[in-house]
Amino acid sequence: MYTNLSSEALGAEKKTISQIYEGYCEKKLKLNMARGIPSTAQLDLSEGLLTAVDSSEACVTDECDTRSYGQLDGLKEAKILMAAIMEVPPEEVIIGGTASLNLMYDTITRAMTRGICGHAPWGRQDSVKFICPSPGYDRHFSICQHFGIEMIPCAMGPQGPDMDAVEALVRDPAVKGIWCVPKFQNPTGIVYSDDTVRRIAALSPAAPDFRVLWDNAYAVHGLYDEESPLLNVRQAALEAGNAELVIQFTSTSKITFAGGGISAMSAGPMTRAWSLESLFIQTICYDKVNQLRHVRFLKDLDGVRAQMRRQAEVLRPKFEAVDGILTRDLSGLASWTAPRGGYFISLDVFPGTAKRVVALLKQAGVTVTGAGATWPYGRDPEDKNIRIAPSYPPVSELCTAMELLCVCAKLAALEKLTEN
Repeated sequence: MYTNLSSEALGAEKKTISQIYEGYCEKKLKLNMARGIPSTAQLDLSEGLLTAVDSSEACVTDECDTRSYGQLDGLKEAKILMAAIMEVPPEEVIIGGTASLNLMYDTITRAMTRGICGHAPWGRQDSVKFICPSPGYDRHFSICQHFGIEMIPCAMGPQGPDMDAVEALVRDPAVKGIWCVPKFQNPTGIVYSDDTVRRIAALSPAAPDFRVLWDNAYAVHGLYDEESPLLNVRQAALEAGNAELVIQFTSTSKITFAGGGISAMSAGPMTRAWSLESLFIQTICYDKVNQLRHVRFLKDLDGVRAQMRRQAEVLRPKFEAVDGILTRDLSGLASWTAPRGGYFISLDVFPGTAKRVVALLKQAGVTVTGAGATWPYGRDPEDKNIRIAPSYPPVSELCTAMELLCVCAKLAALEKLTEN
């Protein structure tokens, strides 16, 4: 929208937008859209958790007294519930604590220190690399960086990762894994296509200890009454003869209480036994009372779906407000995703300006995820991607923040175009 303007017109527009920006700065805003934090209205939808287990007698199941030790891999009832979300058999599930990120971190820790299923520990190998579809989830990248694992960016498209690139990269025996958020991907909101899932499930890596870390955090997080189907990766892997290739993760963190949910992982028999061997040393058991209250509150997959329809009623207006403001104010200058579920919107501003946009926002009192966070090492090669998290602010504050973001995106683009 600016590239065809004369230098005089650009200068005039920059002056106008600068004045609008200064007006926002005078308001002394204090708004935060940095992470996908559920709002109070969303958390209130799970108030029934607080009374789902309300007595000593209620803590006892046919299997055990949940207040005591035992059931290292989780309550049978909790495994059935989470298996339904993950579309795997209950016997393949391990129930963890409040966050699936913890399970993913533990998996990488075990691989680094003990090696996967009898293979040499990654920490003793000359080189360890991970494929990181980008833009992607910054916490995945932080885990790799924490352990000194070399990250290889891989382009994320509308169907999922660039599978031609992935299939070429896994020929390197130093490449030990790939991060995947297959449904309503963080931050783009796309759903992996059937072809992408099949190609991932059929990978033939040179490294025998290669694993696909399948972080299906948003498996049931649609915003609309429609199906957004994701091909069953476990079944696809079995059909491809890759029973041990994929390790799946999920949680109820954005279904019930963000800081008090339950997490789960699923893997092939050898990988699951390898995980449990370390887990036996690491802990006595996870919080089974919390597992039980989730079972009592959510009941089954139909109960989960009903809960997520209520969640969608809170979230949908926020996503639609963001899309409407971006369409009105940034068409022709930026591009963005319009996801049908999940927690994020991926915005690409004018190349070379994302860091400047984030800095302008911060100066005016609005915090968003740092520019570059969606790329390994925080290095967005085009400095254009910003992750928008609409969930936490009320709609009125969200609209103010988005209108300011659009002003900042225009001002940064004008500064870039007039800098010479």
